[in-house]
Amino acid sequence: MKREYLVLMTGPLHGTERDIVGSLTIGRSPENGLQINDLQVSRKHAVIQQTPAGTIVRDLGSGNGTYIGDRRVLEYRLTDGDVIRIGPVDMKFEIRVGDAMTTPRPVQSPQPAVGSDPRQSVRFHAEESASKIEANKADNVYRTFFKAPQDGINAEQLRDAQNRLAAVYEANQIISSERDLRKLFERVMDQIFGLVPAHNGVILLKDERTGELVTEYVKRGDRQSEVAMSSSIVSRAFENGEAVITYNAASDARFETGASIIAQNITSAMCTPLKHQDDILGIIYVDTRGTQNAFAQSDLELLVAVSGPAATSIRNAQYLAKIQKAYQDTLIALANAIELRDHYTVGHTWRVTNFALEIARTLGWSEEKLRECEMGGVLHDVGKISIDDAVLRKPGGLTDEEFAKMRVHPERGARMMQDIEFLVPLIPYALYHHERYDGKGYPFGLKGEEIPIEGRLLAVADTLDAMTSNRPYRKGLDPEFAISEIEKGKGSQFDPAIVDALIKCYRDGKIDRILQDYYKKDEKSIACPFCSTYIRLPENAAIDFEFQCGVCHRQIRLQHQNEAYFGELVSRNDSSPLGSSPNSDSDPDS
Repeated sequence: MKREYLVLMTGPLHGTERDIVGSLTIGRSPENGLQINDLQVSRKHAVIQQTPAGTIVRDLGSGNGTYIGDRRVLEYRLTDGDVIRIGPVDMKFEIRVGDAMTTPRPVQSPQPAVGSDPRQSVRFHAEESASKIEANKADNVYRTFFKAPQDGINAEQLRDAQNRLAAVYEANQIISSERDLRKLFERVMDQIFGLVPAHNGVILLKDERTGELVTEYVKRGDRQSEVAMSSSIVSRAFENGEAVITYNAASDARFETGASIIAQNITSAMCTPLKHQDDILGIIYVDTRGTQNAFAQSDLELLVAVSGPAATSIRNAQYLAKIQKAYQDTLIALANAIELRDHYTVGHTWRVTNFALEIARTLGWSEEKLRECEMGGVLHDVGKISIDDAVLRKPGGLTDEEFAKMRVHPERGARMMQDIEFLVPLIPYALYHHERYDGKGYPFGLKGEEIPIEGRLLAVADTLDAMTSNRPYRKGLDPEFAISEIEKGKGSQFDPAIVDALIKCYRDGKIDRILQDYYKKDEKSIACPFCSTYIRLPENAAIDFEFQCGVCHRQIRLQHQNEAYFGELVSRNDSSPLGSSPNSDSDPDS
């Protein structure tokens, strides 16, 4: 007999299981089948539900999201071994045969290992008297690190000073070479852990809108332990620009009996500001548990020496992220211009982009290439901006003359991008997505692998949306039929490897959410006001409830009028991808 279980790997309930029968709700409220009492978890966060098509996990409009590994999902068909992350808790989905247990039972806990998790919660505790914390200005500590050796220094002390300088130099070289903000946090903390004997480390940065500190990265010596920080130490470092160190907190006169540092068994801690020019961006905090006097003044000097260059690298990475966001916003503006010109195929751009991304992931494309694919998908039909309205918006079939005018849009799109350096890598997605594997496509009649892989990929994604989405002159086709027709085109119209990847995506349930009308018959669904794709509403949705479209990633507010529910566009989620969804088609041959 096959049974399905949820194995809790981290958090207060780690080492227990939940038997999945029908459905299992997860959230902060006690009324859920699985309660996770953490502020990162919504009251009704997600549900795991057994369906005829397989067991799915569905996010219920949570604020912090539901993840499969590091990927945020709205709905996902689970397979044996998938790791679901909700707030600070990891849980594994398992399918077993012959296991009839229905009550929680202990399981072997994962081996403690150094781990990192930017979404891991950090608990703050306030000391009774913050004024008893002693600290020095970080600039002063920084200067003492580089001051000239005093007379009478011996050879061993000199070698130690040289080694420390060499270690800091190497750490700063590694840190300064990273431009990706998420990876930069990891590199900074890895270098710090290599320099000082820390068990836990946290990077907090100032939110530019609120001015409050936000946890960005956590590194723990034991994934099962919670990181508890002293708010007094953090505030001194952040507000005053001071470098703080505690020695043996259990006997340190600076902390009163019963203070949180003692209660949490933090026997040593250090905290330094991340200062760039005159601006304090945030703080770096490290501590040890159960080791008396683990840190010395020289360790604080090392931490301060790394924190300065780390702050500069973080600021540079933040500037780069802003530039990349501006780049993405430019692409979205262009994509919106396409959608406004061709209202018959609204949402096509976003659906094609998402289809292409799922296929590319299955093909094993790198993260960098996936980002390019996302942008290329958004702009694959940009050339349609140049097509006359009489042709582009014609609701019926095209004449030979009109069809000839439509066929120029791939080349027009390429010309629009060719003089813009940052758009040049995206040209193949626009220029070749109407080429055919057998050489009968346009604009160049290329054959087989003469067609760049980007064009072969978009050809499949574009056709799938053209077949399954609605047009004024016909209703979208059943996805099973569309997939079978595309399969018939293997080796003639389409690259066989890409068709096989599409079929795998579809069978694995990764395509359903992107299809325009997949959830239309569901009583709890509405059409996205931006991309027209039907969205299944979260179970706890009520009037004015806000949630995100899984295709175009726009924020939507649920409304009700004339006995009907509908979505009202709120704003675009700045942290979301550019878009997600199949293709558009006013192209007669798509």
